[in-house]
Amino acid sequence: MAAESDVGATVSENQQPQQKIQLYPTSTGEISSFWREKYERDANKYWDIFYKRHQDKFFKDRHYLDKEWGNYFSGAGRKVILEVGCGAGNTIFPLLAAYSDIFIHACDFSPRAVNLVKMHKDFKEDRISAFICDLTVDDLSQQISPSSVDIVTMVFVLSAVSPEKMPLVIQNIRKIMKPDGYVLFRDYATGDLAQERFSGKEQKICENFYVRGDGTRAFYFSDEFLRNLFKENGFSMEEHVLCCKQVENRSREIVMNRRWVQAVFKAAHGNCMSGERTGKQVNHMEEDCYKPKVKDITWEDATNRSEIDLSEGMGVDMFGISSSSEEIVDIIIRDDKFKIKVLSKEYQHTCKSTGLILWESARLMASILASNPAIVSGRRVLEIGCGCGGICSMVAARSADLVVATDGDTKVLDLLTENIALNLKSPSLERLITKKLEWGNKNDIDYVKQLSEKGFEVILGTDVTYVAEAIIPLFATARELISSSRVVKDREPALILCHVFRRVDEPSILSAASQFGFRLVDRWPEQTPTGPYQGTIKSWFSEGDLEVPTAALNIMYFQSSTSD
Repeated sequence: MAAESDVGATVSENQQPQQKIQLYPTSTGEISSFWREKYERDANKYWDIFYKRHQDKFFKDRHYLDKEWGNYFSGAGRKVILEVGCGAGNTIFPLLAAYSDIFIHACDFSPRAVNLVKMHKDFKEDRISAFICDLTVDDLSQQISPSSVDIVTMVFVLSAVSPEKMPLVIQNIRKIMKPDGYVLFRDYATGDLAQERFSGKEQKICENFYVRGDGTRAFYFSDEFLRNLFKENGFSMEEHVLCCKQVENRSREIVMNRRWVQAVFKAAHGNCMSGERTGKQVNHMEEDCYKPKVKDITWEDATNRSEIDLSEGMGVDMFGISSSSEEIVDIIIRDDKFKIKVLSKEYQHTCKSTGLILWESARLMASILASNPAIVSGRRVLEIGCGCGGICSMVAARSADLVVATDGDTKVLDLLTENIALNLKSPSLERLITKKLEWGNKNDIDYVKQLSEKGFEVILGTDVTYVAEAIIPLFATARELISSSRVVKDREPALILCHVFRRVDEPSILSAASQFGFRLVDRWPEQTPTGPYQGTIKSWFSEGDLEVPTAALNIMYFQSSTSD
């Protein structure tokens, strides 16, 4: 599918060149309101899928906690700790091993994560209370006695919460903390490489808040935001450290500059809640309660003494250098089984390219070609906007003289090449060629023309009609590449489109087709009222064993007026 196209490929040389059309809307970098609401509504589901996929292998156990915060965990009396967003227990179990006289409440809004904690070999009910809790909704005091917790640990957890709901989380934990309790905090900082890699992608939810490819979200904290967030909800900042570390993966030859913030907050006394202060007392108490004892740390110091929480898997996934975003799906077309590598479903909603997905229309058209090889047998076939799957082209290559599979996205073509090599053997393999083709692009059209000087007798397109601005370039390109040869009935050159009507309705498609000399001679499921080709498409379904993936699919059968 082309990213942008020249409209009107047949414009004469003495005319002014027409402006290129952007087939995809200009990116604002932000996701749509629909997805923003979905990520918020289903946040726990995405994390549950995360833990189903990774189990306890994603984060490293946090053995550095004793070194960084040991003075808070030690001391007289039994310490009661709340681990917020416990995950698989990477904080809980190192603490239990280091301190024999502590009790830990552990909560997470992912049921699977809580279950991983309970299934851990070191889980003991007399030392751990693990429960499901969404801190933006559920009242912690229903699970934990008010004013009973000495320490709350929040390690890479608050970043998963929408910034507008972060105050709810902090107010919730403050209710169950002792008057002089502490929050031990570590999370992503602005300027982290992971944040930088989001730049230019439509994964931004709001300022410093992004969605990853798997649907989980991450917020990156600035010093000012973090300080004010806790200050306005009744905490003073006791310590603050900005940690910077270079993480090197020598086998992959990459160096990742990671940044995170580490801080300690103390629950302020009674009326230090910002909403409870008035008059001069406010200014005086703000000065007393919120003057932080900041520790400075250099890049070199951080590299030598700070440990990073993320396993190699985390670094690989977050920085987009893994093939884990792809999956292989098995497609059965009649008696043949294809293994097709596509973009994993969990990443599809953040990908701008539509060609990395296997559409239902392609499955149907491939099944039709397999059941009715006469459609392409001995003919020259062109598939436009074929996507990475290429199953229509691969099926056609078994009986056609020549098949050219094209797409305007080079990443799609790379994956398509892999899929062809994975599924086709000689002689079909030699009959199938892949080529870049942006609709309306004269250079691309000329390159494809060289592969079949007489043009193509069958042009196929599956779900290539979803962008209104692309319809004119689509038919202009088809006009240039379709054969003009006169042949016997039922073997005349044809343009066959299979799709679900989405953003572009049928009248718009027919209008563009007519503009470039194409007429609709048959369609399915509703047939053309009259004409010699009525029932042609219906005959493709005559065996009755074709499975239609969705009732919304339509097939349009066009012929060029020059072939009359």
